[in-house]
Amino acid sequence: MVSKLTVRDFRCFSNLEIEFHPESTCIVGRNASGKTSLLEAVAVLTRLQSPRTNSLVQLVRLGAKGLVTDGFVSDYHLQFYYSKSRRKLALDAVEQKNADSYLGIARVVYFANSDIDLIRGAGEARRRFLDFVCSQLFKNYREVLRSYEKALYSRNRCLKMMPTRPREVAAYSKPLLQFGHQLMALRAFLLERLEPYVVEAFAAVSDRNETATLRYRPGATADFEKALRDSAEEESRLRMTVVGPHRDDFQLFLYSQPADLFASEGQQRTAAIAIKLAQAKILELEFKKPPLLLLDDVFGELDLVRRNRLFSALPSRGQRLVTATHLSWLESSPAGKVYCIKEDPLGERVLETMS
Repeated sequence: MVSKLTVRDFRCFSNLEIEFHPESTCIVGRNASGKTSLLEAVAVLTRLQSPRTNSLVQLVRLGAKGLVTDGFVSDYHLQFYYSKSRRKLALDAVEQKNADSYLGIARVVYFANSDIDLIRGAGEARRRFLDFVCSQLFKNYREVLRSYEKALYSRNRCLKMMPTRPREVAAYSKPLLQFGHQLMALRAFLLERLEPYVVEAFAAVSDRNETATLRYRPGATADFEKALRDSAEEESRLRMTVVGPHRDDFQLFLYSQPADLFASEGQQRTAAIAIKLAQAKILELEFKKPPLLLLDDVFGELDLVRRNRLFSALPSRGQRLVTATHLSWLESSPAGKVYCIKEDPLGERVLETMS
């Protein structure tokens, strides 16, 4: 549970402080008012990464040197500072040399309108989702991912040299294969665990007994080493590594048909929500407590029945932080706090308490 958040120079906020209700906090405001940025700041505070972008540089307010997120989560005090030149995190006012203890405090599920990209968008969005979930579920995942990305970067740099240096390329192929195999195994295991809960959540939100399946689309065959050798000619032509988990993807099927091609937009949005609800389920089962739920204006694109079904399908325990342009669609008023986000005469974002 996050009880308090302070941000400085984060996206559109120069300085903002907010207290959250232990059960439910709703933040209401018009589009582009900063609602999304507020939830993103909670994700950065708790997970040190944004579910919306791979680059924290984009989160620093225009003209500022760095950003700060500071908050109290499950009786711990978390502090994170980031700039292009420096990164600092502290747990209970003690600076942390690594992020292991810090990241052990909270697990997060982030819902957004852009989740439809999990069904019909480019593979990058699905890989970002896999990384965001796996980093919470598997203790060594972040280290494995960083090691793979480092090997991939170095290998690609060697491939771009003129002339190409085969010995250097081969030297970086070894860690690429080692960490690549681990990444693919962890991602495949995650999708296998997610699938039954995706089916369950889809039925709960849509009220239909539609058969759903998840299929992992690895960026290399099971014999990664052979796939790497076989791609040598294409690598030479493109001067980059063309197979591996940096090309991983997954696909959802309804009635054995690809949802990105044959499902309606309502089905696609429901399927994307079902994937996030399944994520919440496995995190709760793994850590014996529900994750923090961040729901960023996901209700506006659903019909009235599905909006209320989604709200009812959320885990009954745990904390929810919800943004919306209005709450008139709710069948009953949410318990907890409701804020309205507005601009003051100087253009600064401020919060007004509605309940």
